[in-house]
Amino acid sequence: MIGFAAERFSAGIANLVVPMGIGGSDMYRQQILDHYKNPRNYGEIEGATFTHVGENPMCGDTIEMDVVLDDDEEVIESVAFRGDGCAISQASASMLSERLEGMTVEKLEELNRDDVIDMLGVDISPMRVKCAVLAEKVAQDGAEIYFGEKDLDATSTEDDDVHEE
Repeated sequence: MIGFAAERFSAGIANLVVPMGIGGSDMYRQQILDHYKNPRNYGEIEGATFTHVGENPMCGDTIEMDVVLDDDEEVIESVAFRGDGCAISQASASMLSERLEGMTVEKLEELNRDDVIDMLGVDISPMRVKCAVLAEKVAQDGAEIYFGEKDLDATSTEDDDVHEE
């Protein structure tokens, strides 16, 4: 059963700071905190089609994702994640895990940082963009590795230039 793991809070209360710009609303801040405190699809899927892990070394975020594809390997049937890190990275993984279910692999590959930031619904400071997009990158890299399009042991946001599309 996918459920909450108490060790997730080892990141500490200091990481609950959610940077907001003028466009951030209390509703979206509450949504991020809710996904952080009560993550959806948190856990592990035994027999997943593929599993991939990634990290954001600048913040210490880690995410491992399990993805189950349909028999035709075109549609994502289920997703689970586990990890540790700041509220933005963990909430983003939780929210993305819900969005990915039923999505085609083609649509997954088309996702970009703007899609993730729009999903979060708040302005993200430049320092936190890598936190926000970690789950997206892990899911995309995992699919590319599975389909033989990429050879990579783990995803890292360290070398990503998140300011370019």
